[in-house]
Parts: sequence; C-alpha cells; structure tokens
Amino acid sequence: MGPNIMSNKVKPLGEKNRERCLLPLLGERKLVSLFRSLDRERERETKRVSGMMSLRRGGERQDSPAPYNVVHKLPHGDSPYVRAKHVQLVEKDAEAAIELFWKAIKARDRVDSALKDMALLMKQQNRAEEAIEAIQSFRDLCSRQAQESLDNVLIDLFKKCGRIEEQVELLKQKLWMIYQGEAFNGKPTKTARSHGKKFQVTVEKETSRILGNLGWAYMQLRDYTAAETVYRKAQVIEPDANKACNLCTCLIKQGKHNEARSILLRDVLQENKQGFVDSRLKVRVQELLSELDSREEEAAVFASVSVECEVGMDEIAVVEGLDEFVKEWRRPYRTRRLPIFEEILPLRDQLAC
Repeated sequence: MGPNIMSNKVKPLGEKNRERCLLPLLGERKLVSLFRSLDRERERETKRVSGMMSLRRGGERQDSPAPYNVVHKLPHGDSPYVRAKHVQLVEKDAEAAIELFWKAIKARDRVDSALKDMALLMKQQNRAEEAIEAIQSFRDLCSRQAQESLDNVLIDLFKKCGRIEEQVELLKQKLWMIYQGEAFNGKPTKTARSHGKKFQVTVEKETSRILGNLGWAYMQLRDYTAAETVYRKAQVIEPDANKACNLCTCLIKQGKHNEARSILLRDVLQENKQGFVDSRLKVRVQELLSELDSREEEAAVFASVSVECEVGMDEIAVVEGLDEFVKEWRRPYRTRRLPIFEEILPLRDQLAC
C-alpha cells in the first residue's frame, strides 16, 4: 500500500517542492488540472476580498444585489412608521397599513410623513372624508415645513369629495401666501419631490398651477366670470394650451363667442400648428370649435340673452393685492415678496369691473 498522506502532518511546501511530492501520486495530467483549479479558486477569492474592501471604503459592487430597503423603497429602522411602510409597500395590505400609520402618529414617529402617507392611502381606499378629518385634526403635530404639502393633499381631497367651496378658499389662501413671500421664503424657486425625485419649481409655475386649479373650481361652481378672471391671469404668467381651452369654455358659457374663437386660434391652434403632441387636446379643440359653431348658429336665430355676473369682492381683493405686490417689489428697498405678477397690470381694470 502507498503511504498514508492524510495521516501525516505535512509542513507547508513551496510550489516546486509541492510539485515534486505530488507528481508520483497523481501523474502529470492530474497535477496540471489540480493546479489550474487552485489558481481559479485563488482568483475568485482575490476578487471577493477586493469587493469587500471596496464596500468598506464606501464603494458598491456592481454584481451585488441592492439592499432590501432600497429594493422596496423602505426607510431604515424598526419604528412604527417603518413597519407601516413595510405593510403598505411589501405586504400590500392597505387597511393594516392605515392602522399602523395611526399608531405611528400617536407615537409621534415621523408624524409629517405618517399623516401624509395615511391620508393618501385613505384617498385610494375611498375614505377621503376620513382623510380630511385626520389632516385637520393632527396637522398641528406636524412641522411648519410639512404644512404646504398637507395643503396640497387637502386640495385633492376636497376635489374628490366635491367640497369645492373649501377647495376655493384653500387655493386663495395659497395664492396669498405666495403674495406675502411665505410659500417660497422670499426665494424665486423651491425644491419639490415627486416619486422620490427632487426637482426645482419656480414661483411662476407654482402660481400658474394654483390659478389653474382655482379656475377649474370656479367652473364647477358655474361661476364662469370668476373662472375667466383667474384663467386670464394664469395665461399671462405662464401660457398653457389646456388653460386656454378652459378659458374658451368660460367665454362660450358667457356668450363671448368671437373672443373665445380668437383665443382658440391664437393660443392653441397657432401654438400647435406643427401638430398636436397630446391627442386629447386635439379632440378637445375640435369639440370647442363644434360648440362655437352651434352656439353662433343659435345666436343668429334667437336674441342673445345677457347674463349679468359679478366677480366677488374676495377675487377683486386678491387681484388688487397682487398689483400692490408689484409696486412693493419695484421700490428701492424691496421686501421678501416676489415679482411674479409684473405683466398683469394692464388687466387690472378688466378684472376689477
């Protein structure tokens, strides 16, 4: 029998000595194959150690899977809020997540995010009225920085519940905050978040967005005169084809057919003369043109009946306040207010009448 190699304690050998000892036992081919496999194993081990070292230095391995919380977009930790997000995003149990968000709010755990996430989840579950009550009851526990985003959630909830008057009041309040310089802290831009990504919002874009929502709310209340006033201001600040169509609808409802057609041709068709990117906008323009044709035919047969509408005193106050805002900005020692309505002064007489 051959020597019992495994039973003997062998000291570490160099490469040449190891080849000399193993050659009689394995043969040349097997020996070559053995050393090749050892080299491959040594190379894999070197790469593994190198990858671990790069992670310690703050690097990231390309072939390593992303951490669990990154994959599921979960915050770190094991707090009530983290458990609620896990149930919402991983287990997909909305009702259980709402209960856990309640516990997070009561435990004062990330109340800003917990209240907002719970309200949005309630809206998805057709519990918008409960979401409104929750925000109004617990927003005092949230930070000042969270109030603006809570207002935005409330506006959507008011819209979903058909509470248009409350939506109008909150939108006018947001406009007034912009006028006072409170919404942007006196700066021309702010950082916003959407789906986990940051982006910059200008005060002009934010004002135009709020005015568009306010005009839509007035249209739901069938106050087309106030809606016309708001949409004209929005078009001056940041022209938009959809808002132009809404303005045309307001004008048509008031019997101002020629002006509606002029705006439709100038602000919509002329701007999209190379073709409509949004097919829905194209359909809407065709519907407005058809409605204009039918209304003009009716007006030729029947005497037009004028409907007297007055813009409310609140709307006049807002418009005059914004004009005063422009004057404040043009003074040598200006305040925190921002120059967002510099181009609407020619509309003042028209808006106030």
